[in-house]
Amino acid sequence: MQAFSRPGLQVRSHFCPVRSYILHIHSISCPYLHQLNPDALIQATHSVTQSLLRWSVWLVLVALCVFCREVMTRDTIRAFVSDAPRQAADLGSRMFPPRWTYIEKLWLPLWDTLNIATLGTLLGVLIAVPVAFLAASNTTPSRLYVRPVALFIIATSRSINSLIWALLLVAIIGPGLLAGVIAIGLRSVGFVAKLLYEAIEETDHLQIEAITASGASRAQILNYGIVPQVLPAFYGICVFRWDINIRESTIPGLVGAGGIGVQLQASLNTLAWPQVTMIFIVILATVVISEWVSARVRHAII
Repeated sequence: MQAFSRPGLQVRSHFCPVRSYILHIHSISCPYLHQLNPDALIQATHSVTQSLLRWSVWLVLVALCVFCREVMTRDTIRAFVSDAPRQAADLGSRMFPPRWTYIEKLWLPLWDTLNIATLGTLLGVLIAVPVAFLAASNTTPSRLYVRPVALFIIATSRSINSLIWALLLVAIIGPGLLAGVIAIGLRSVGFVAKLLYEAIEETDHLQIEAITASGASRAQILNYGIVPQVLPAFYGICVFRWDINIRESTIPGLVGAGGIGVQLQASLNTLAWPQVTMIFIVILATVVISEWVSARVRHAII
């Protein structure tokens, strides 16, 4: 065994050379080292290192926030920012009172919006169900080839906003409800497929193994072992996505994909602020009702 000598201090190394070296270094600067437990000293050293690392991370984050603020405000016109409260108050005064008589022209666009949300949800579900079964690790036919393709489809759908889909589709098939329906459907594929394939992967393996042991085919395993377990989650996902699409279906209309968004864009272009307020009220009422319907349906199903 090794020992480090110093007047009035004898420390024997009963542990690894690294700890012995640390004790030797600290013995030079700390005359009271003989009063400390070696393990406590090592723990204290680790605590100091962790504190320094933590403060370094915070310092880097603060510096990054300051840099981002400088980048964002580099082209900001200060006069506009200082005048923003007065402009907001002026705009608010022109938006009230709402033009209640304009509601007569909103019933048909509102009906189109509901159709876009409903048909888009159905389209998204029809595409998402097979994609989800191909993406789930316990139902995919090939984890090496098929599953990555399915996951790529899910990621693509989730990463592109419905407004971008609507812009592309309006340029391809022209303005109208069809572009809005397809845009909402393509946007819904990623949401429904991701939640559904996660529900498929969380199914009870004991039930599936029991059906497999009985000599069931792959189709019978899906039909009797997996589908009954994921049906409640599937119904809840569909209703939840329909509720989201009620809100999102107003956005494609801003680029000509039908619905109440077309009326909103027309009112904004003509600076008809009382009409804009009326459209906002109709959209808000529709969203509140859809939230209530969605909650009741999910409660009844689940």
